[in-house]
Amino acid sequence: MTASAHILKDSNSVTRVMLLVLACLLPGILTYAWHFGWGIVINLAWASILALALEAFALRLRGYPLKPFLSDGSAVVTAWLLALSLPPLAPWWLMLVGMVFAIGVAKHLYGGLGQNIFNPAMVGFAVLIISFPAQMTQWAAPLALAAQPLSFGDSLAYIFGGGLPPGVALDAVVSATPLDTVRTGLLQQHTLGEIHAASSIFGGIGGVGGEWVAAAYLAGGIALWAFRIVPWQVPVAFLAGIWLTAGFLHWADAGRYAAPWFQIATPSAMLGAFFIATDPVSGATTPRGRIIFGLGAGFLTVIIRVFGGYPDGVAFAILLMNLCVPLIDAYTQPPVFGATRKK
Repeated sequence: MTASAHILKDSNSVTRVMLLVLACLLPGILTYAWHFGWGIVINLAWASILALALEAFALRLRGYPLKPFLSDGSAVVTAWLLALSLPPLAPWWLMLVGMVFAIGVAKHLYGGLGQNIFNPAMVGFAVLIISFPAQMTQWAAPLALAAQPLSFGDSLAYIFGGGLPPGVALDAVVSATPLDTVRTGLLQQHTLGEIHAASSIFGGIGGVGGEWVAAAYLAGGIALWAFRIVPWQVPVAFLAGIWLTAGFLHWADAGRYAAPWFQIATPSAMLGAFFIATDPVSGATTPRGRIIFGLGAGFLTVIIRVFGGYPDGVAFAILLMNLCVPLIDAYTQPPVFGATRKK
């Protein structure tokens, strides 16, 4: 027995939990679509279809019944988290490759729901960012800045290989993210002040549109905590890890290292804090362990963003902390009921 004696009063089923997660993602999705266009809606639908098809295929190969596992919502949650982590105008085949690794490898190769040691959506993201870096950097421009926003039909055609409408250039619909803009400018030996002055992608504290998406994810995450679906330790520690690490670096050199509020006001940070790092299967399970897990993931996120080879580090930070979960849980277990701690 790995936990002290207790009485379980939790009536949550897997299906209820997954449906609440999907519901709490809706504010962020609607805000995302409002500021960045129809691409994210199309990719969410495409990802959901792929996830259910791959889930059914894997279940059939393993000899499991389809209905209880297809209806529990776990495959759709993985699909939505991966889709929200990819560029909203990502080509159809990119989502297919990512879902194969998320559902087929990270989930079913390890035994299915409840057995995976890594977050499936982040495994899919990591494979894609390493294998197809060019496609993973073509993010949709905020509609407020886009020269020629795409309609639903044009977005659908572009994602599924139809190309852009005649006379529309790629630069008119895609742009670099604020994190990528900062990284590129710093590599060119510009200061943060010069980078911000030279680009219109930056908003009040984050990126144009992106800071509102982050706020919507925060609202959804608070609702998820209010429904007692996620513990408070992980998101609070994750955001604290980002704030403290970025704050120290910014204090050391404000011209080179972005302020902590900029690092937090990104959609990936809020999505990671409340919807990805809180995964009960691949994350830490003890109260102290969750704090360690969150702080470590937040610290690594900033370190990878600042010193690593990629502009964002949320996925890699969470995957690295997934590796540490057995050790974290082993050293943070509460005492067994009736036993005393060693002095």
